[in-house]
Amino acid sequence: MGTMGHHQRSRSASGSPSATRSSNATELDFAAVDLECPFGGIDALGAVELRETAYEIFFMSCRSSGGAAASSPGARGGGASEGEVSSPVAGAGARGGSAVMSSKVKKALGLKPRRSAPTMVRTLSQNSGPVSPGRTRRPMTSAEIMRQQMRVTEQSDARLRRTLMRAVVGQVGKKPDSIVLPLELLRQLKPSEFTDDEEYHQWQFRQIKLLEAGLLLHPSLPLDRLHAAVLRFREVMRATEIRAIDTGKGSDAMRVLTNAVHALAWRPGSGSDACHWADGYPLNVLLYVSLLRTVFDHREPTVVLDEVDELLELIKKTWPILGVGRAVHNVCFAWVFFQQYVVTEQAEPDLASATLALLADVAADAKQGSRESQSRDPVYAKVLLSALGKMQEWSEKRLLDYHERYERGTGGTATEGMEILLSLALAAGKIVADREYAGTGNFTADRVDYYIRCSMKNIFTKILENGMGEADPANDPGVVLTRLARETEQLAMFERTNFSPLLRRLHPAPIAVAAVTLHGCFGVVLREYLGKVTILTEELVRVLHSANRLEKALAQMTAEDAADCEDDRARAVVGDMEPYEVEAVVMSLLKAWMDDRLRIGSDCLLRAKETESWIPKSKEEPFPASAIELMRLSRATIDEFSDIPATAKDDVVQALVDGLDSIFQDYISFVASCGSKQTYVPPLPALTRCNQDSGFFRLWKKAVLPSCQAPEANPRGGASQHTPRPSISRGTQRLYVRLNTLHYVLTHLQAIEEPLSSLSSASGGNRVATSVNFDRTRAAAQSAVSHVAEVAAFRLIFLDSRHSFYQGLYIRNVVDTRIRPVLRALKQNLSFLVSVLVDHAQPVAVREVMKASFQAFLMVLLAGGNDRTFTRADHGMVEEDFRSLKRAFCTCGEGLVPEDVVVQEAEAAEGVVELMARSTEHLITAFGAATSESIAGVREYEDSDGGTTHVPPTRQWGPADPNTILRVLCHRDDEAANQFLKRTFQLAKRR
Repeated sequence: MGTMGHHQRSRSASGSPSATRSSNATELDFAAVDLECPFGGIDALGAVELRETAYEIFFMSCRSSGGAAASSPGARGGGASEGEVSSPVAGAGARGGSAVMSSKVKKALGLKPRRSAPTMVRTLSQNSGPVSPGRTRRPMTSAEIMRQQMRVTEQSDARLRRTLMRAVVGQVGKKPDSIVLPLELLRQLKPSEFTDDEEYHQWQFRQIKLLEAGLLLHPSLPLDRLHAAVLRFREVMRATEIRAIDTGKGSDAMRVLTNAVHALAWRPGSGSDACHWADGYPLNVLLYVSLLRTVFDHREPTVVLDEVDELLELIKKTWPILGVGRAVHNVCFAWVFFQQYVVTEQAEPDLASATLALLADVAADAKQGSRESQSRDPVYAKVLLSALGKMQEWSEKRLLDYHERYERGTGGTATEGMEILLSLALAAGKIVADREYAGTGNFTADRVDYYIRCSMKNIFTKILENGMGEADPANDPGVVLTRLARETEQLAMFERTNFSPLLRRLHPAPIAVAAVTLHGCFGVVLREYLGKVTILTEELVRVLHSANRLEKALAQMTAEDAADCEDDRARAVVGDMEPYEVEAVVMSLLKAWMDDRLRIGSDCLLRAKETESWIPKSKEEPFPASAIELMRLSRATIDEFSDIPATAKDDVVQALVDGLDSIFQDYISFVASCGSKQTYVPPLPALTRCNQDSGFFRLWKKAVLPSCQAPEANPRGGASQHTPRPSISRGTQRLYVRLNTLHYVLTHLQAIEEPLSSLSSASGGNRVATSVNFDRTRAAAQSAVSHVAEVAAFRLIFLDSRHSFYQGLYIRNVVDTRIRPVLRALKQNLSFLVSVLVDHAQPVAVREVMKASFQAFLMVLLAGGNDRTFTRADHGMVEEDFRSLKRAFCTCGEGLVPEDVVVQEAEAAEGVVELMARSTEHLITAFGAATSESIAGVREYEDSDGGTTHVPPTRQWGPADPNTILRVLCHRDDEAANQFLKRTFQLAKRR
């Protein structure tokens, strides 16, 4: 890094009256420079309160340690041993005498002393008026300088002196770190020493908040929040917040507070018998940083006082109280100089030079057994990573956009400010990286590489935005892109001339990195532009020519820079330049066009999912609007693709087919998302025994029921004749529209495949011709047809027709509730179904209705619930009814369901009906044989009434199924079945 200019701007603190007055000009605005404190903050204590507390701790440390700085106005600060601090900063000894000698600290940090000879003086009378002729003047003490620097009034300072003098009476030789200062101040200071009660109350509550921060909120040792002392302290704090408490010797509140504070401050756990009240992080660091800031003249913030050596020696006396060591001091001191450099608008390069000198000490500390030092001082790791991380973050934020933040150089070099921030960012980041990642890789080169890439991207973005804003609206986008290519090339040349000489000291190939980054940025814009172009035009030709010229210029810069470097990094950078491949633009345009058409299809699908109501467009077109729109878009896409005059179409035709195939399958999945047939199937009722009616009740039912029965329909017409209307609900009708939709898609697939096949055959693409099809869509549609037809059939039978079929057939007895009304309604429903469905959808729909009807008929016989019972004599009527049900499907339409299919599907039901003709004894014997042969073995299950059977439940009814036989027995209305079920399964009678 080049030598940074050192400004001759150092001076002593002045004893002028204005030095003791607080001014807005002396308060540095940290927020304005976007620099946050890395150590966080204390919510209850502001910057002024922290500064006042820091001064109190400083004063007590100097006074109690036996130094003369605080007690004798004319003395200099006494010293701790130099062996405690080995760095040139903290190890500078105190100086005495009437004149300020050359500062060792400023010399070590590269800060020049002031030019003038007179030292800091003040009048002996200590007033702020003008000095009268003949009045003697003497140098200010270090303690007086500190008071002035920390903006403490003489009144507050005098009050603090008197208080500490009373506090240390009888405590001669007591270490300052064994005194809880806020507690002592509360004991000694009385309301009479303040201007009014409100001032005293605020001061007292500040001391309580300080104790809370040090003992409860940020303790150096782990703290139990439910500790008795914590609870007692909280009670006193709540009382103090309302009004000032009595701090006299007999005060109960003061006694409770004292006991609580001592219990918390003298807790064991640190390995030594020490008092812990202000050494917890981050309170201790915030207080310590407040002290370190006093080395800068509060009236001229860029100047470091010549008395910095004495001030640091005095500040060092606070280490035991604050728990600060040499390593933590070095980090905090480096942060203070960095912060001062930033908040003074980077006007003084010497402050940055001092920061770098201090970071060298910090790096040495970090290298000397960082793990060991962390275990000894856990605060060190937090302070180190927080402060250096914030330095690196703030510096890099500027470096990531160095084209805009710094002047572009004079005489072909970068500005001094950029060089300083590079040094600061890399020095701080290197320490953190070595500690966190064991120093792997080339940190400096990696970070500079990152700065170059980010800054080039940012400046390119600004050029692009300016070009787009200034472009004539009448100009084509191609004109803007052509101009951008020219300006990008000029930017690369400017980077090589102005910034690369500085960056080359830190990176082997900065020009190559910048050129590759610009190449990639322009490539993004180029590809975005090409993504909006659908055909080749003259404008596109000009854009491609400009892009080709820019690419050659950037590639030449990259190659020349890499040729001068033997580092592998340069060759790797060259490999990062991805060619624009102008020759492949046509293929890109084709793919972009295809993606746009597929996106339109996907949007159509999305609209269908959001708005489709499954209402047919018309009677002539019983399909929903979404299906018509989707297939029309697909056919238009294929036609437009056929008209594109490109020879490379056969390379993307399969991708187009796959995209359309995916959209079709997604749409088919949407059409088929209509639930499951199980939704409509009634649950199996619990197994129970039939109630045995008495002989009197049977006679009464036989005599009464016929008169209460509804009259049969008159086949010749008349008043009693009733023609049922179709009972198909709107939900079922929408399912039929879904079936029509699926067949509509299947029908149009063939029309879409034909032009694709002819296109590939004409171009000689036999390989493509064999693969251009929608077989996956066709298979998905066939599967969806079966599913939707099945759901529609079960909804029709078990929901729409439930009153006449499942809930009406054979209720109470067979003879009075035969199947004839069911058949009339079923025929009406089938006629309506055929009128709604397209021809290709009718066979599968009717077949599924047949299956659902047979299933419903079996459930009436086997799972009909408590209202159904059967006798052996009912078999003939049931068998006749089932034949009528089969005949209804054999005669439906013109062969919609072949007779052999009806016979095949009816086999299971006919077997169950045949069981009803068997005697009860035969059924019991057949049940035993079927159970013993069951693969499942004798496995019990519990029914809804708490009884147990030895047969698992099933809906796969059949004459050899033990569950089927058992349910026939449960519905058999005779004594033998009743006794068998009671004896074998303990089934309860029906209620």
